[in-house]
Amino acid sequence: MASLRRSVIVSVLFAVVGGPGIVLIYLPFWITRFRIPAGEPWWQMLLAATLVAIGVAPLVESARRFIVVGRGTLVPTVPTEHLVVGGFYRHVRNPMYVGILLALGGEALLFERRAMIVYPAIVWLVIHLFVLLYEEPALTRRYGVEYLRFKRNVPRWLPRLTAWRSGEQ
Repeated sequence: MASLRRSVIVSVLFAVVGGPGIVLIYLPFWITRFRIPAGEPWWQMLLAATLVAIGVAPLVESARRFIVVGRGTLVPTVPTEHLVVGGFYRHVRNPMYVGILLALGGEALLFERRAMIVYPAIVWLVIHLFVLLYEEPALTRRYGVEYLRFKRNVPRWLPRLTAWRSGEQ
C-alpha cells in the first residue's frame, strides 16, 4: 500500500510540476497569459475545450494504468515494473504524448497566438526526438522481446483503428 501511495504522489507531482505541467500549463501561460481574444466565437471555444479534454484523458488514464497495472510511475527515470500495453496503448504507443499534442492544439485554437501555433510543432519535435533517442531504446533494454512485439504491432503516433490484442486488459 505504501508503494502504491508513493507511486501516486510521484506521478501526480510529475504531471503537475514536471513534463506535462510544464508543456500544458506553465509554458502556454507564459506565451498567452491565458487571455482569450475578445469576440472569439462560442463554437471555437467549445471545440478548443473539447480538444483539451480529449487530450488530457489519455494522460489521466495512462497515469492510473502505469500505477495500478505497471506498478510504477509516469516519471521516465522511475519506470513501471511491467510493460503497459492495455487501454489507449492498444491503439497507439504514445497516447500520453498524442493527448498532450491534442490538448496543445485546443489551447492554440483557444488563445489564437501565433506562438501557440508554432509551439505544438516544437513540442512534437522535442517529444519525437526524446522517444527515438531515449525512450524506445530504454524500453527495449528494460522489456526486451515484449517491447519489440508491442512496437511491431502498435504505431508510434497515428492510432490503429482496431485495438491490438496483447493479452493485457
